[in-house]
Amino acid sequence: MKKILKHVLVFVCLMALLVLPSLVLAASSASDSLNKVGAGLSNAPYQNITTGSNDLAGIVGIIIQAFLGLLGVLFLVYIIYAGYNWMVAQGDEEKVTKAKDTIQRAVIGLIVTIGAYAISYWVFGSLLAGTNIMK
Repeated sequence: MKKILKHVLVFVCLMALLVLPSLVLAASSASDSLNKVGAGLSNAPYQNITTGSNDLAGIVGIIIQAFLGLLGVLFLVYIIYAGYNWMVAQGDEEKVTKAKDTIQRAVIGLIVTIGAYAISYWVFGSLLAGTNIMK
């Protein structure tokens, strides 16, 4: 029973951390914040979020960025999960080793994700610069 209560308490605390930023920004509307973010992203080479254009490079760039963003969130979840498992291992070497392996795999995944983002950013930037699609 204590273990279940501990898991529920950790879950509630993590959810509170995810919700608190939206409570802090309650003074401004969500659409204003999204417009500011969209306006800031419109300077990137292949993002046309605010202009609404439907060119292929812009659409593919948005899809790649969304996918890589989801992978970044997965990395964060794995790190938190592994850290929690390490904390509750209570000296059990098998659990600690499993948590360390999870952290190592998450970091390798993050490196692959950053590499994929860098390669896609470079390729699309070079394509757009080389073909003079966006001036």
